[in-house]
Amino acid sequence: MSEALAFVEVDWAGRTVCIEHRWIAPERTTAPLIVFLHEGLGSLAMWKDFPQRLCDAALCRGLVYSRPGYGRSTPRAAQEAWGLDFMHQQAHVVLPAFLHAVGIDPVAQAPWLLGHSDGASIALLYAAQFPQAIAGAIVVAPHILVEDLSLTSIAAARTAYLETDLRQRLAKYHDDPDSAFWGWNNIWLHPPFREWSIEAEIEAIRCPLLAAQGLDDEYGTLEQIHGIARRVPQTQLLELSDCGHSPHRDQAERLIAAASAFITQQTGDKP
Repeated sequence: MSEALAFVEVDWAGRTVCIEHRWIAPERTTAPLIVFLHEGLGSLAMWKDFPQRLCDAALCRGLVYSRPGYGRSTPRAAQEAWGLDFMHQQAHVVLPAFLHAVGIDPVAQAPWLLGHSDGASIALLYAAQFPQAIAGAIVVAPHILVEDLSLTSIAAARTAYLETDLRQRLAKYHDDPDSAFWGWNNIWLHPPFREWSIEAEIEAIRCPLLAAQGLDDEYGTLEQIHGIARRVPQTQLLELSDCGHSPHRDQAERLIAAASAFITQQTGDKP
């Protein structure tokens, strides 16, 4: 069962921010812990029941949170813009600070990370930076470089935000939908971001890695996960048919089965 929504404070970028989070099955005290990292427009609530279903299938504990700027966490400060290193900041600074704030020592109790889209890239960057502080990672629709397809779809999202009810729909999941949307959209469409790549950095990853992507992903081609596999030889790939950018919604059962089997394979625990 999931616990009630809670908040912790962390210091980041010169100010104190509150981060909303929820534990799943904390009573499984000796079970592996999965930390869920949402997409560029996501939040804790937007995962819906996927984290609970995966934790139940894998007999794991879970920790779901909204990054600063998203969900019920502290929005971006006025006029604050994400920098070219915004995912590095989340992986190298915010996530470690958040884990410390909720009482997790990731060296003594190495977590699993499951990230989607930008969250998957953050998981990769954390795994590369802190190889002794992670048990394994599952990255879903990750980005390791910027593709034309990504930029075309992100530009289309900007039009939708300005001209359709997308803002109203996001407002159900974010206290400040403008914080979430423009933080993500502006940096991805900032011309210098076209050269962003973490291809070289991920070669430092040593943990078990499962990389999943839908064959119909509108935000990236299969080169994203194939590029990971070339640079991280222990990577297992999962290519999902009839699936777009959100496998945890489009093909939830297949992703849960593959992810729970992967965790079990690495830990030796049997769900």
